[in-house]
Amino acid sequence: MIVCSQLNKLGFAKGRSAVITKLKYGNTNTFFVRGTVGNLLIDTDYAGTLPAFYRAIKEHNIKIRDIDYVLATHYHPDHIGLVSELIKQDVKLLVLDTQDSYIHFSDEIFSRDKHLNYEPITAEKATVISSEESRNFLESIGINGEIVVTTSHSKDSISLILDGGECFVGDLEPIEDLGGYEQNEELKSDWENIMRYAPKVIYYAHKNKKIL
Repeated sequence: MIVCSQLNKLGFAKGRSAVITKLKYGNTNTFFVRGTVGNLLIDTDYAGTLPAFYRAIKEHNIKIRDIDYVLATHYHPDHIGLVSELIKQDVKLLVLDTQDSYIHFSDEIFSRDKHLNYEPITAEKATVISSEESRNFLESIGINGEIVVTTSHSKDSISLILDGGECFVGDLEPIEDLGGYEQNEELKSDWENIMRYAPKVIYYAHKNKKIL
């Protein structure tokens, strides 16, 4: 595995802004974040959706070679089903260190459906970083922001918060529904942490975006 400290020696240029494209080709909203040096795909849909994914990126004039890294907000099956397929096409996997032990969480689920022909993620070449290292790493591909740990949905859940105010939270319970979870201290803590960054737009995996 490649760690972030190895990247710091390479002198990557810092980015200024990112362009976001929503890709909807199944049940999960996925997002293509274009930086000034490299590009990042946030989440994929379920295994077996590769043809639909190809159609979605073609509609937005995105090619596989444009995707430098793929980052999963967590390793549930509806968020990582195409990761192994993308790795085979030279897309690099970006993993937060808190997610490392969950990469194969969905293997058994996918194995129940033999028609999927699912191949487990090859994690040996993944780039593993900590939350504290995430800003420097993202700057190396021209994206300004941070990856933060938000574990109220699952222990491996993370959120990506860009300096422009865009926030990608995966399956985190929506902030507009927070009143219905008064006893969920972990969820409240996650949103309190996110709100410290003063986000302007929340991008959910299964809901429309929320403009704050």
